[in-house]
Amino acid sequence: MMVWLWACIGILVLMIVALLVKIHILQKCAGEIAEAFADRLSTDTNTLIDISGRDRYMCHLADVVNVQLRRLRVQRNRFRRGDAELKNAVTNISHDLRTPLTAICGYLDLLEKEEKSENAERYIGIIRNRSEMLIRLTEELFRYSVILAGENHTPWEPVDLNRALEESVAAFYTALSERNITPRIRMPEEKVIRILDGSALSRIFSNLLQNAVKYSGGDLEITLSGTGEIVFANTAPGLDEIQLGRLFDRFFTVESARKSTGLGLAIARDLAERMGGSISAEYGEDRLRICICFPDSPVLTGDGGGTGKTV
Repeated sequence: MMVWLWACIGILVLMIVALLVKIHILQKCAGEIAEAFADRLSTDTNTLIDISGRDRYMCHLADVVNVQLRRLRVQRNRFRRGDAELKNAVTNISHDLRTPLTAICGYLDLLEKEEKSENAERYIGIIRNRSEMLIRLTEELFRYSVILAGENHTPWEPVDLNRALEESVAAFYTALSERNITPRIRMPEEKVIRILDGSALSRIFSNLLQNAVKYSGGDLEITLSGTGEIVFANTAPGLDEIQLGRLFDRFFTVESARKSTGLGLAIARDLAERMGGSISAEYGEDRLRICICFPDSPVLTGDGGGTGKTV
């Protein structure tokens, strides 16, 4: 009797051990599938998922996932081709529009020299205003399509954020003065250095300053911190949460924008993200805060501490 009892116990122990081994193999295969699936989604590769175990259910699961990966790869390639074709089409269209628009403006110049009635004068003024707006939109659309196509091969280099910010603000002195805006600039004494595309950074600052000119209620405060965070803050009465959430959308404008194409902030966001940065907007107490941040590089960035200065 004891022999049979010990035999049953031994069989149960072997079954439990076999079950534990089976569970371990299943867990290992599931982990391999999950890790490989995440890797295939994040990388552009034709390699399929392969597992070390030979459990038929897990192998079937891997096969099913591979089928979906093949379909996803086909759709991804189709999307990339279509996206590239669309970008090229936008670039070509915006480029081709320049010639007729230039001709229109030229004929308007000739027409303004002719004798005309008061109504004709008014109509010509409207046509010129719309033509200039269309020219700006075409130029901005062309630049945006070039940025999206990734055709800018300017090498990255160490950029002094302090100096780049000061130069950008100085370039907007006339535009700010016309709006009676005296910017307050705060930045650390130490240089804040980042490895960036200098021309792209200047474009970002330019677009943010243009945004301030369009929306500001008469003030502008710019703060650069040692961590590489730059904040543009200004009074923006009338802005609501819905408009705030769409500020970085392409072609979105608010009623207070003056002759805006709605591409400036979208371009700024795209350029910032391409250089590993981030950009966001906050609104509260009638003040708009746009924050752009470039992550710190321990090797290339100097000490961000110390006293600050106000310009």
